[in-house]
Amino acid sequence: MEFDTVPPGTHPTLIYPPYKSTVKRGPAQPPLRIHARAPASTNLAAHSGLILPNDTDLTAHGRGEPLGEKIVVTGRVVDEDGKPVRNSLVEVWQANSAGRYWHKRDQHAAPLDPNFYGLGKMLTDDDGRYRFVTIKPGPYPWGNHDKAWRPAHIHFSMFGNVYAQRLVTQMYFPSDPLFEFDPIFQSIPDVAARQRLISRFSIEETVGSEMLGYVFDIVLRGRNATPMNL
Repeated sequence: MEFDTVPPGTHPTLIYPPYKSTVKRGPAQPPLRIHARAPASTNLAAHSGLILPNDTDLTAHGRGEPLGEKIVVTGRVVDEDGKPVRNSLVEVWQANSAGRYWHKRDQHAAPLDPNFYGLGKMLTDDDGRYRFVTIKPGPYPWGNHDKAWRPAHIHFSMFGNVYAQRLVTQMYFPSDPLFEFDPIFQSIPDVAARQRLISRFSIEETVGSEMLGYVFDIVLRGRNATPMNL
């Protein structure tokens, strides 16, 4: 299986000093090409039983309504030619509306929401489309530098059609003032590639007076690839 070459600057720089932890964990040696055909040719067969009834509604996991702005996020997962990646597992995780993760290592002063855990998963349909309901996450401090705050974002993990296509990225929201101060976002050299991480507001996907809609399309590889490894 042959893929188009991804243009330089599309994905994050592996060692980016303003993002301090990359200096310690970034690879110090050039990558090696491994000739393993199976991960690039063996089809994945995601089973619909992986998805539980509320996995696509992150606001439905508690005993009441979570706090914050309820939103709906949708989009397509496609290859470099725009062909849909069907029946593919998409996992998402995020902070709550106050900017805190439901995780023991997140101990900053923002409150936990007992009705929001920030985890979901879904399968793409025949058009490569996914959709989930959630709460708009808040920005949060992360200690990388003075006044270090992450822009509001949602993490995505995706499997394509074969094992070699397991990719992780982040979706941001339009017009966030923190973009230019965030070393993770800025670690992607190509400006156009950075823009592919930003969802767009959609009045068509907005659901009445209940929730605003955002669209985030994901290109798994090739010339218009969505930046990965974030």
